Amino acid sequence: MTDFDPATFANYGPKEFAQLVKSTPDAKIAEVMSGNLRGTVLDEVFTRLPTIFRPEKAGSTNAVIHWTITGRPDGGSDTYEIVVADGTCTVNKTPQHEPKLTLTMGPVEFLRIVSGGANPVMMFMTGKLKAKGDLGLAANIANLFDIPKA
Repeated sequence: MTDFDPATFANYGPKEFAQLVKSTPDAKIAEVMSGNLRGTVLDEVFTRLPTIFRPEKAGSTNAVIHWTITGRPDGGSDTYEIVVADGTCTVNKTPQHEPKLTLTMGPVEFLRIVSGGANPVMMFMTGKLKAKGDLGLAANIANLFDIPKA
């Protein structure tokens, strides 16, 4: 993940990003995500989510999902909001609505999930991912996005 810098990260396509995350040890991901590139990486990932959204799988789903990524250098967390409504997906960097579902996880787990390198259900069962709210939506969320596989 030493290649992860703001100048080059935007050049990675979904498959290249998935491969980069897959080939990077957890300790290196944790190091990068506890430094000054954390915001850049999170912003880039969340900016891309609407481009991999699958409206045909969402059907009539209308939901607000908060993604809380722990492990910020100051001890806090970052929360992004995804709004799925009427076949569209939008992202807010600052939550604006009451969530139907809140997902909480560490930065390594988050990057593993969004790059297709981890099983969210298994992470939930082992306590690495916490879900509060609509657990049916939580179980189906991966189907709403075309998650790349490395």
